[in-house]
Amino acid sequence: MFPALETELKQETLLDPYEDFMYNHFQYYGYLKAQRDSLPKSATTHQHVWKNNPQFILSGSLSERDDLIPDPLQKEKLLYAFMLNSPLLKSRQLLHDEFGGIKPRLREPRDLFTSGPPQAPRWPIECEVIKENIHHIEGVPPQPEYFYQPTGNEKVPAIVGEEKGTVVYQLDSVPTKGSYFTSARVGGKRGMIKELAVTLQGPEDNTLLFESRFESGNLQKAVRVDTFEYELTLRTDLYTNKHTQWFYFRVQNTRKDVTYRFTIVNLLKPKSLYTIGMKPLMYSQLDAKCHNLGWRREGSEIKYYKNSTGDGRQPFYCLTWTAQFPHDQDTCFFAHFYPYTYSDLQCYLLSVVNNPVQSHFCKLRTLCRSLAGNTVYLLTITNPPRTRQEAAAKKAVVLSARVHPGESNGSWIMKGFLEFILSNSPDAELLRDLFIFKVVPMLNPDGVIVGNYRCSLAGRDLNRHYKTILKESFPCIWHTRNMIKRLLEEREVLLYCDFHGHSRKNNIFLYGCNNNNRKYWLHERVFPLMLSKNAPEKFSFHSCNFKVQKCKEGTGRVVMWRMGILNSYTMESTFGGSTLGNKRDTHFTTEDLKSLGYHVCDTLLDFCDPDRTKFMQCLAELKELLQQEIHKKFNELAQDMDLEGSWNDISLSDIESSTSGSDSSLSDGLPVHLLNIADELNQKKKVYKKKRKKPLQTRKQRNEQYQKHNSIQALKSTEDALEGPGFASTLQKQLTFSKRSENTSSSTTENKKPRRNESQLNERNKGISMDPSKTTTLILTKNKARMQREKPGFRVSCSPKRSTDTGQELAPDTKPSSPRNRFLGTKRGRRPAMVVYPSLHIYTYP
Repeated sequence: MFPALETELKQETLLDPYEDFMYNHFQYYGYLKAQRDSLPKSATTHQHVWKNNPQFILSGSLSERDDLIPDPLQKEKLLYAFMLNSPLLKSRQLLHDEFGGIKPRLREPRDLFTSGPPQAPRWPIECEVIKENIHHIEGVPPQPEYFYQPTGNEKVPAIVGEEKGTVVYQLDSVPTKGSYFTSARVGGKRGMIKELAVTLQGPEDNTLLFESRFESGNLQKAVRVDTFEYELTLRTDLYTNKHTQWFYFRVQNTRKDVTYRFTIVNLLKPKSLYTIGMKPLMYSQLDAKCHNLGWRREGSEIKYYKNSTGDGRQPFYCLTWTAQFPHDQDTCFFAHFYPYTYSDLQCYLLSVVNNPVQSHFCKLRTLCRSLAGNTVYLLTITNPPRTRQEAAAKKAVVLSARVHPGESNGSWIMKGFLEFILSNSPDAELLRDLFIFKVVPMLNPDGVIVGNYRCSLAGRDLNRHYKTILKESFPCIWHTRNMIKRLLEEREVLLYCDFHGHSRKNNIFLYGCNNNNRKYWLHERVFPLMLSKNAPEKFSFHSCNFKVQKCKEGTGRVVMWRMGILNSYTMESTFGGSTLGNKRDTHFTTEDLKSLGYHVCDTLLDFCDPDRTKFMQCLAELKELLQQEIHKKFNELAQDMDLEGSWNDISLSDIESSTSGSDSSLSDGLPVHLLNIADELNQKKKVYKKKRKKPLQTRKQRNEQYQKHNSIQALKSTEDALEGPGFASTLQKQLTFSKRSENTSSSTTENKKPRRNESQLNERNKGISMDPSKTTTLILTKNKARMQREKPGFRVSCSPKRSTDTGQELAPDTKPSSPRNRFLGTKRGRRPAMVVYPSLHIYTYP
């Protein structure tokens, strides 16, 4: 049954070469006095293990032992026992099959989690981390939380700064500009944790104590500018000087019924949802403990405005708001949106693994390790197929979230999706029967841990690098794309969706990719339209956009679309709330976002319904909506066009505006740690280009360089002549000749060219002085016609360097004062001769 194994058993096992060498080596130097035969089972173990051990009686040829093992079944069992216990075999994953037979099969890989805690988060070694574990409950506010209604009288506080204020908190362990990620460890920076907050002077001291050295926190500095007023500075994304939008910090030593003012002074986005009513979030530990009340919207006198004290390179914006704490001596938190940390994800996944029902159809594996060594988790969710045909017929759905770490709303939608798809609902059972779900719940764990808003520890936006080949710099993105690529080779991927957050628009919407295939025209818009019908108070189809911009070519949705996934989307959920239906002008809660995860599952069933009635109705509605949009577009352009019969040939990209996402140039490019290497290479290229002499390509270029070289030589010769002892007399002769030449040439060319007016002559002669004490006039003129008349067949090329009139020529009766009156002819191919006159320079060329 196992011929390869039988062959291995028949062969005589030789001594291990390494052990044999080490034995001789130690014995030579006197370290080993024992004889080889007296050694314990080491090098000779493999040779005699089967013969000396009675339980392995199959040491030699199996045919030689047929008399001892007459039963083939017993023989197979002994072979199987040998396979499981043989030190020659590396695998320990061979098991009996489920029917009790002896056919071996591979054991499934061990789960990442057991009943013990998961690996603690790994931080860059520059980051200080407090030991306290931060945890929040998921309480739902009892009443709808409406948008703040601006009054127009909101205070715009002037920025005071630490010069006039008092620094009460400052984070020192922030990587400096130009640094890059090197290594990470659990707990971050080594050594004692400094106490950054001020020391209270007594029970009457009402100074707030700030802290943000925990997961997803990012407050860098707090300055007390008044008794109950503080200016806050956010830490930028690590290893960058950009991206300040997300905030999350803790305050202690609060006072009840006192109005505090907080002003964040270094935000970077010119537009924000805070200008249209969004409120910050606040969490009270005493309220959570006593009243089971979690995060809630809090704030008055909210104002978002431009900071007039920027550094000049990039403008800063401020967010100011007032708040009252519910209790004295409370511990409270403020955040941009509901936090969802890496530890929160690990706790949820641990509960899934420990659930005996859910772990049956949900397998948790490691996709890869991040730059800091944190695990990027991959969930595979599907019901075990009964046949191979059923397994092959299943389509795949790929979902991911938190590629931008500050967009925690993506994690809440993902959690809602997982809670539904892992439930015992009949719809969930049907979805698991139909599809294989590949889920990456947190693509950028490093950024989530350190409190970044947009980037990874490479200092770059991962959602601009899905085409990357830098596996070591962007491991999470590279492995995700590679996983989807392998998946496409196995089966059809019906849908890809990456969950994001949006900071400038309300509601929830999708970004997709226009399909150019006429067979599937508008099909990519059916799923978003169905979702808007299933969640009409949250999802806005009119906010969706399907234009593929060049600056978004590196995003997940565009790369997956070009890989062949027709329904490839980015789901954008607002940090604010809804402007639709009964939820109009109210903030979204975590339950609202989790419910959208359920609606994604419900819409997926509608989208794949064998009864295509809903699909065709949505497709007809889309055609009508598109036709209306085209009419509206042409009306805006004040153009008339007959759209009958030809309107569906218009490019959809022409009638859609660009998406309002962030500028990709802010976070595109090489990883930070490679920038220095790139700069050095660029400098070397520049030096190499300077040293390298560019070859001349054409005759024209050779002639130009030849002429330039001779002009320089002539000018040097002239300067040497002018510096000689006969300078004064030569100059006087030059002036005389210049006047005579000017009078003669003007009379000669009178009938050929119109006379230049005085202003033109003055302009031509500008900068040329006839004063011998200031300058000299070098007249370089053409005498081509006269020389051809005197010497037929002899061509002279003249290139004047400076002349008072390019149209002047020497008269036949004009003779220069110098006796040198002849040109030296040159044969073709030789260097041209040059005759130097005191007042006339003529160059000859072959």
